[in-house]
Amino acid sequence: MSAETDLAAESPLTHDVADQDLDQDLDPAGDQVGDPVADDLIDERSVSLWEGDEGGLEYGQRHALVTLLKQRFISARTHPRDWRVLVEHERVLRGRLNDLFLDLQIDREREVAWKRQATSETGSRFPTLLYDAAWSREETLVLVHLRDRLRAGVAGGDARVFIDRDDIVDHVASFRPPHATDEAGDEKRARNAVLSVMKAGLLIPTAAEDRFEISEAVEPLLPLELLAELLAALQRANGTAQPAAEEADVELFGDGDGGTEGRAAEHQGERA
Repeated sequence: MSAETDLAAESPLTHDVADQDLDQDLDPAGDQVGDPVADDLIDERSVSLWEGDEGGLEYGQRHALVTLLKQRFISARTHPRDWRVLVEHERVLRGRLNDLFLDLQIDREREVAWKRQATSETGSRFPTLLYDAAWSREETLVLVHLRDRLRAGVAGGDARVFIDRDDIVDHVASFRPPHATDEAGDEKRARNAVLSVMKAGLLIPTAAEDRFEISEAVEPLLPLELLAELLAALQRANGTAQPAAEEADVELFGDGDGGTEGRAAEHQGERA
């Protein structure tokens, strides 16, 4: 299926394609700690950073804004400097995103922030900077499994939750339809899905090649109602019974636009 060139973040489970474009132009090495050379040469309190600069933000605010635009999410752990700036200057940065028809979403408990395309109260469409490119079926299964493991670990008192590559691949394999015969191809797609989710920042590599830490951003980016419908759609596609919905104490972030089930079906086989 082709990528959906429509409203950007109607589902947090879609890739921001604009992020990928920016990745080609901006140095990802500077995302977390900034550019040390620039820090030495630039007066971070100044809003005039070069001759003719008409911008109104300080260097740190601009850096945080670029990171928000470039990355699918930022967190206090993965982008500590940008997170501090966001907390201190939330109103300013929110306003700059709003100027681009983007809405800032913040989970303060987990210290995670992300953007999504703003929607009009009248139903009319705003000009869009981003467009949807849905996760594949295997990537969706990986995300669902990571969320479950993260919640279980946190409930058990773990400050950080880890998972092995084979654990994830085996989980994806458990959803293989009875009529599927290409086991080698299915395993390859599952392993590629692990890499895609890692590149998205939701799996954090460790010193061990096949072991990852699950990012705290998984839960707010995968709200409960979307989780249940994704699982139901995947079960229906496999011709098996629908699983029971997971219990939750609180309602997590979600768009609530009524289009989740349709998007869930799109996750089967579609890539960014």
